Amino acid sequence: MSDILPFLKSIISVSGLSGFETPVASLIEQKWTPLVDELTRSRLGSIHGLKTGSLKKSIRPADKRPSVLIATHMDAIGLMVSRIVDGFVYITNIGGVDSRVLPGSPVLVHASSGEDLYGVVVMPPANLLPDGEGGGAVALKYLMVDTGLTPSEVSKRIKVGDRVAFNTEPVEMSGGCVSGHTLDNRASVAALTICLEELQSKSHTWDVWALASVQEEVTLGGAQTSTFQIRPTIAVAVDMTFGKGTGSSGYQTFAIGKGVTLGISPSIHPFLYKRFKEVAERIEIPVFDDMMPEYSSTDADAMQLVAEGIPTMVVSIPQRYMHTPVELVSVKDIQRAGRLLAEFIASLEADFIEKMVWE
Repeated sequence: MSDILPFLKSIISVSGLSGFETPVASLIEQKWTPLVDELTRSRLGSIHGLKTGSLKKSIRPADKRPSVLIATHMDAIGLMVSRIVDGFVYITNIGGVDSRVLPGSPVLVHASSGEDLYGVVVMPPANLLPDGEGGGAVALKYLMVDTGLTPSEVSKRIKVGDRVAFNTEPVEMSGGCVSGHTLDNRASVAALTICLEELQSKSHTWDVWALASVQEEVTLGGAQTSTFQIRPTIAVAVDMTFGKGTGSSGYQTFAIGKGVTLGISPSIHPFLYKRFKEVAERIEIPVFDDMMPEYSSTDADAMQLVAEGIPTMVVSIPQRYMHTPVELVSVKDIQRAGRLLAEFIASLEADFIEKMVWE
């Protein structure tokens, strides 16, 4: 197994907020180019990597060959400048930001002036907040970014609508874990990269589409439009799930470093779940059932509804502190997810889709 940590640290050291994914997209393109046969970008900016299967030499045209789409979103939650008052930059959220942990967080303001300005999220003293607002977690609307610049300099360089990204450094933790921002979902991008590396030495009948999608955190638009463009036979969304921590319930969270999860949801085809379970047992990768009784809250929700319907699966990696600047994940679980994806792809027979039934 190759060392995925340097690549993972590189892609969680840059921004790439929903709708503004270029910084991370460039790194992913560089990494995937030697691992796939074709690399393209969608009109919305998602990355499509095609690795052709062994049926490429048959008489079947490309649009009739079976293909599996593995979707990992590369966008990240973050912040946007909402107003500027006396040199202080007020912010609002892009995606589901947990504002409780923001005060004191280092950030990077992608300023209209073309420069990246360092800042820190601050809050007013409790006595300056409205009655009842200063006794607990401070609402996002009261938080500000202090760049250290004078009010006149801030007004010249920063405009309403500029993006603000987390700027915490990736840290290798004890126990084989790594912490940093945007591990949701770039840990899954790393897992898909491991899958592509594994497939270099594996025979696979089906074509494989590797997708780094845009805008999952806000619209699911990247995966939906890419799935429509590619029209795969089946699709797999790879995302993060909630890691077990103090006070967390047993069935909604999963231990870090102990394995990956398989989704059970209306968005998930039971036959795909069964095959993933069988493959995991055969290669001795521990998996756990992840109950998603309504939406899966992943790209799968959009992908399964494309065209006449795409049979879809969800594989997830447990992570602590979701949607904060200090998310934490086990590198071993990333490697497990990547290997499971590769083995699943290799297990797909030419007539697999004909065997699929709802039961």
